[in-house]
Amino acid sequence: MTEYLHEHTISIRVRYCECDPGGVAHHSVFPIWFEMGRTELLRRMSTRSYRELEAEGLYLVVAKLAVNYRRPARYDDLLMLETRLVELGRAKILHEYTLLRDGEVLATASTTLACVDSTGTVKPIPDWLAAQPA
Repeated sequence: MTEYLHEHTISIRVRYCECDPGGVAHHSVFPIWFEMGRTELLRRMSTRSYRELEAEGLYLVVAKLAVNYRRPARYDDLLMLETRLVELGRAKILHEYTLLRDGEVLATASTTLACVDSTGTVKPIPDWLAAQPA
């Protein structure tokens, strides 16, 4: 069994504006949901926020995104998004995601985030974020 640094689950209700005319959630909304999961995981992991990271002049940008779509999500479905922190390096963070509806896997994904400054130069992840309690 894989050991994760941190995990967090959020619920998501598929909104009408996220769907095509047939009531199926558009593929482009999944990365937005993944960002919601990452943001809530960060909020849960730390006493500080992403807003404070930006106030320090640092940003976490998506350097890589991979999504495996398995089943459609539909309008008004209640979904559960599991977000896992897999790796926290010197300047990058790796997350994995599982999107479920009633226990059925709809999508799996992973993102690699890079820590950069306002010029796009790679910077070390600040100590307050890198030094996470177990």
